[in-house]
Parts: sequence; C-alpha cells; structure tokens
Amino acid sequence: MLANQGQACELVKLVTSQSATTTALASSSTTYIDVRKYEGDLVFLINPGAITGSLTPDIQDATDAAGTGTASIAANEGAYTALVANTDRKYTVNAGATRGFIRLINTLVTGPALIGAQMMAHPKYTT
Repeated sequence: MLANQGQACELVKLVTSQSATTTALASSSTTYIDVRKYEGDLVFLINPGAITGSLTPDIQDATDAAGTGTASIAANEGAYTALVANTDRKYTVNAGATRGFIRLINTLVTGPALIGAQMMAHPKYTT
C-alpha cells in the first residue's frame, strides 16, 4: 500500500532558494548527503525561476562524504538537460544504485538564475 508514502518521506534541502550568480551558488554545498539510510527512489525536485543563460543539473554520487570517486549517476528520466525558466523538474534515482553519498550540481552558464532544490526520500524500514 502506498497511501502514506508522502507522510513517511523525509525532505532534505539541497539548494536554498536564491538568485545564483555562479555554479557554486546554484549547487548544493560541497559536502555530500549520506543516502545509505534511504530505500526506494530518491526524488530530486528542482525549482528554477528566471534563468539568464543556461542552468543544467547533474546528480553525482561518491563513496564517502568527501566526494571520493565522484561520478555522475543516471536518473530514471534519462539525460540531464538544461532547465527551463519557471518550469519545475523532477529526477529520480534508486537509492540502492548509489554508492552511498550524493550531491546535486547545477552548472550555470552566464547568470544569474533563480534556483531552489529539494530531495524527498523514504527512510529504510527497521523493526
């Protein structure tokens, strides 16, 4: 039964809504998020506003919080493409397909761009 999945999810802020002028500002912090405690899909919700130039997301995983072995990880929706102003975007990645730590990168060409991003994930069930 999936009736309570939304209530059971945790919400993780990746990018605080802001007017970003650099790729560093448009991305999550330089630290990775530990996703080993989650199961099922990790749902990435990206909320762009006005975009000058282009802004392209990428989800990366690593083997530890320091980013060892950083590599892009494929989303279930296919290739990462440039965001469209004022058009929300959703990507999903299976938690079990990661190496334990993830981050969201947003490559900004020119700027500024209004951006905010969150991740929703379901904690593993334990007895």
